[in-house]
Amino acid sequence: MVKAIRVYKFGAPEVMKLEDVELGEPKNNEIKVKIKAIGVNYSDVYMRKGLLLVYIQSLPYTPGLELAGVVIAVGSEVTTCKLGDVVAYAGFPVSAYAEEQILPADKVVLVPSSIDPIVAAAALFKGLTAEVLVRRCFKVLPEHTILFHAAAGGVGSLACQWANALGATVIGTVSTKEKAVQAKEDGCHHVIIYKEENFVDRVMEITSGKGVDVVYESIGKDTFQSSMACLKINGHIVVYGMASGEHEPIGFRQIAEKGIYYTAPSMTLYTKERNNLLAASGELFSNIEKGVLRVRVNHKYPLSQAAQAHSDIENRKTTGSIVLLPDEN
Repeated sequence: MVKAIRVYKFGAPEVMKLEDVELGEPKNNEIKVKIKAIGVNYSDVYMRKGLLLVYIQSLPYTPGLELAGVVIAVGSEVTTCKLGDVVAYAGFPVSAYAEEQILPADKVVLVPSSIDPIVAAAALFKGLTAEVLVRRCFKVLPEHTILFHAAAGGVGSLACQWANALGATVIGTVSTKEKAVQAKEDGCHHVIIYKEENFVDRVMEITSGKGVDVVYESIGKDTFQSSMACLKINGHIVVYGMASGEHEPIGFRQIAEKGIYYTAPSMTLYTKERNNLLAASGELFSNIEKGVLRVRVNHKYPLSQAAQAHSDIENRKTTGSIVLLPDEN
């Protein structure tokens, strides 16, 4: 028996319960991992609330999209790793909030020895998401000016550093002065505290009225229309979250007026093929090793306090990455 978080109904953070579960042994193409650290993502919150039902097969379920650990058993057909390897996993099926877990072997990646498993767990899902945002669905170039909401969050911290390293001009929005300091350190050339300033006015001031090439939108309903107003002609809006709820529908005329490109990328679709997963994770780990990307593991909670971690991230009390640690760690 191992400890794992289980969710029997959708709702507030308190619906998550730590229980003993029977794990079993891996099948031919699976591995069993003793988990060292678990990354917490806002997608976990969406699922707990019942907002991403497509990814939840049935209730009860174990939350979590991101982990790192040591391989303790392998199926007979596994060739991607061996006993004792340190591996990381990010994606679906959800199952990471546990002491041990069985995972599909073709979805894990080896963690370089130079990278702490806690850093790997904090970075893989968010880092692969950042890679998709700035390298694939919209390829950031030096001539671009970008607007990134929640710049001090787990994805925002990495994406802003990455975009800065690529030579772009980075504008970030945050909610507090403390988060503004971090966003500045993470590569934002301009930081807007949206509770104190109108971010559309500031973006237009910064860009001399031209607007930005791309907005990375993760807030949703509260900011979407204003984000659209920040775009230049033929600009891109990249929607990868909905922290304040799903944005209102947009019509053809609104898009056509400025020739706006709209996309809602999924990291898991971009990395579905193993060669793409290895390429993206390899670039991520390489940038971490070289110091291009600094992974901010700003909050650590015992696995038993998963509900508190969710409450804190929902109430915007966190910055950078959040990890859960099985109690023996």
